[in-house]
Amino acid sequence: MTLSLVTGGAGFIGSHIVEQLIGLGHEVVVVDNEYSDNEKFHWRDDTYNVNIDITDKALKNAFTNVDYVFHLAAEARIGPAIENPVNAVNINTIGTCNVLQCARDAGVKKVMYSSTSSGYGLNPSPNDETQPDDCLNPYSVSKVAGEKICKMYTDLYGLKTVIFRYFNVFGERAPKKGQYAPVIGIFLRQRASGEKLTIVGDGEQRRDFVYVKDVANANIMAALSNADDEAYGQVYNVGSGKNYSVNDIASFISNDTINIPPRVGEARNSLANIDKIYKTFAWKPQIDVEEWIKTQRVWCNV
Repeated sequence: MTLSLVTGGAGFIGSHIVEQLIGLGHEVVVVDNEYSDNEKFHWRDDTYNVNIDITDKALKNAFTNVDYVFHLAAEARIGPAIENPVNAVNINTIGTCNVLQCARDAGVKKVMYSSTSSGYGLNPSPNDETQPDDCLNPYSVSKVAGEKICKMYTDLYGLKTVIFRYFNVFGERAPKKGQYAPVIGIFLRQRASGEKLTIVGDGEQRRDFVYVKDVANANIMAALSNADDEAYGQVYNVGSGKNYSVNDIASFISNDTINIPPRVGEARNSLANIDKIYKTFAWKPQIDVEEWIKTQRVWCNV
């Protein structure tokens, strides 16, 4: 029996990875301390559930006999990271190092690390993995530092790591509340409650939106792949390869909108070049954001 461990496994993206792993017959350890402003956490009865912080030294006890690690636990919100950069670094950088050391000590086969396209900052789009880092806020700094630590564990200790830079993830179970919830989730909640859709700034900022189940599939394909050793310790974009303005997304949902002031520390545009992940792991996205939104008939239950 294959045993996989998912940090942040009760959250938005992590819970989809857990679901797909269970579907493949894996036993799954879910590590989560419910650190976010999610309205709901997605624990399951058919997993081994551990409520613990990833910086805790006792984390190593959850790694016994684990084959694969999917590391998603993080301070994933730009605003709180700006307000408390020490906390962001502690969770995203020190916590990631603790996860990697636990994996190394336990003899884990591979670690899949969830990072962010925010690491590209103001680089021109489309963004590809050869571009220099351009971190605009403590969130992206702390996540990209985690990338460097993953690469170091691969190069120095031989632990196979795969580093994913997610673009704007959407889909079922996305948070719908809070200033830094994904924009599609916010728009759907506002549409369901009859509110105006709140567009940050002029709404012409463009984002590459990628479906959460496609993101989960990228993680699992990388974990189960027979890629050459050179594939590890490297960054891979996980996006759709196309982008939409926030105004475009709003128009798919409602024309009743209002603009609010822009936020600091965010890039104007994002667009993923996904050639590398396709060539290495044969992954490509299956679901387009416009088509997905059109399928959502009961807005408040998305």
